[in-house]
Amino acid sequence: MAVAHGSRDPRAAATVAALLDQVPLDVRVAYLDHCAPTLGQALHGLEEAVVLPLLLTEAYHSRVDLPAALNEARAHQPRLRVHYGTTLGPHPLLRAALERRLAEAGVRPGDPDTAVVLVSAGSSDARANAVVSRMAREWRRGGWWTVRAAYASAAGPTPAQAVAELVRAGAPRVVVAPYLLAPGYFADKVRREALEAGAAVVADVLGAAPELVDVLLERYEGAQRDPVSLVG
Repeated sequence: MAVAHGSRDPRAAATVAALLDQVPLDVRVAYLDHCAPTLGQALHGLEEAVVLPLLLTEAYHSRVDLPAALNEARAHQPRLRVHYGTTLGPHPLLRAALERRLAEAGVRPGDPDTAVVLVSAGSSDARANAVVSRMAREWRRGGWWTVRAAYASAAGPTPAQAVAELVRAGAPRVVVAPYLLAPGYFADKVRREALEAGAAVVADVLGAAPELVDVLLERYEGAQRDPVSLVG
């Protein structure tokens, strides 16, 4: 059971479907908001399931919303056994997926004349934002002019601010790598404002990148092996 955030933008659900179509498992989808089915609806009638958050960082949704939805489902199905997996990120393969999207946009990985702005959705949970900042620091070692974290909401700098600061600092070229799963409001906002601020390139969202399929399979196997993940 793959659980996505959900969006009013139909492109988001289509992207999730395209990703899950590549997973060689009996996989179903549920959404936390805006879309059907809910997790409780998707789990109805099942005796056992592996629940995998299609979320890129550990934050409020994975720590609070998803466990609450699972508890509600189990209140209606006391015999339901659930293996709860970890979020997609952080994971080294996600950096490979980010570089794939940049390469598709014409950006050579590790180009020393290119500064990268790594943009996540942002969270009110400082721990989640710190994970993205750490990803940027680690990615910087790959040869880029620099890599800086930015956040589309709830934290700073914004993508536009990060792009403008790098332009002022003399970066030969500034590109944006959205650490976002699917198109929608945030992705559109990031693209528009980053280009207006002087970004040369804004890569596509992660979407159905094959690296995400590998991460999902790894999370699935880990949840099955780990007795701590079993709920019920």
